[in-house]
Amino acid sequence: MDANLRLWRAEGQSFLQRCLLWADALDPLLLLKSSNEIKRTRLLIQNNEKTLSEPIQNNQTKQAFVLSLSSVHPDTDKIIPVLFRPPAFLPITLPLVIVSSVQRQAKHSFFWQFVFHTYTAAFTLINGNGTPKAEEYPLQQKQIFLGLGAVSYSACVGVLPLTFVNRYMLKSSLMQLAVRKLLPAPLFGLTSAFTVAMVRSPEFDNGIEVMDRNGKVVGVSKKAGEKAVMETALSRAVLFGTTFFLPEVLLYCVQRARFVKNPRALGPVRMFVVMSVLAGMLPVSLSMFPQCGEIKREDLESEILSSTEETEFFYNRGI
Repeated sequence: MDANLRLWRAEGQSFLQRCLLWADALDPLLLLKSSNEIKRTRLLIQNNEKTLSEPIQNNQTKQAFVLSLSSVHPDTDKIIPVLFRPPAFLPITLPLVIVSSVQRQAKHSFFWQFVFHTYTAAFTLINGNGTPKAEEYPLQQKQIFLGLGAVSYSACVGVLPLTFVNRYMLKSSLMQLAVRKLLPAPLFGLTSAFTVAMVRSPEFDNGIEVMDRNGKVVGVSKKAGEKAVMETALSRAVLFGTTFFLPEVLLYCVQRARFVKNPRALGPVRMFVVMSVLAGMLPVSLSMFPQCGEIKREDLESEILSSTEETEFFYNRGI
């Protein structure tokens, strides 16, 4: 079992533990670390004989593990490209979310939503479970094809209500409220989850590796792959659904209470609120389910059960 997964097992048992660990691993300053420094850190961790059966007490060791969590894929042991590391997710998606939420023209909205879903699809692909191997079947081509289809579909669905309103000149306050305030949250949540499911569909089509409590791979399970993908899709839906819904509620309260009297100040206030909600929801959504996922014996395929007597099995959920 990779050192990253061993750390999640040792220090990510509860939601609060996972949330605090993610808060450290999402620090954008970790993006400044060089590849050589990351490799030295990984070597130090791998040479460390500590089993991580107990929480880490040494702060230097914990920082080394945090750098590893933020930079290295636990299945492939490769350094993740800078733009697709977890600490880069917030700085890149934040401006895309803000721009997408204020567009009034359908063409502009489609473009920015297409860019948004393209990045999140690529992030999902790179940070997914690394069990499927491209040399066994045309995996990369299939995932790229499915990803482009999912991105195009999601952008079209996201812009459809705005197109409908603009085309038929629906100016009523109720229609404007529904299209501009209420619909974006569920649409972005559902399309984000759909993109995750499509990009990572080979994981539940072909299965992912499951390990016993000692980290030994005991087989490849489609049921574990389906569980990992569905958990990630749900967490992504919660992340962006909340990010588009909660700021509208907060801004409505601000306007009703007349905390901001100058209409021009609403723009900066909106940006601050969206940034705060996204920054707060990111570690929360990532912590909804354990990174080192657990699946019971009765939920696995019979061919895996016949080779072991273990009752609990683990897998990498991915991001």
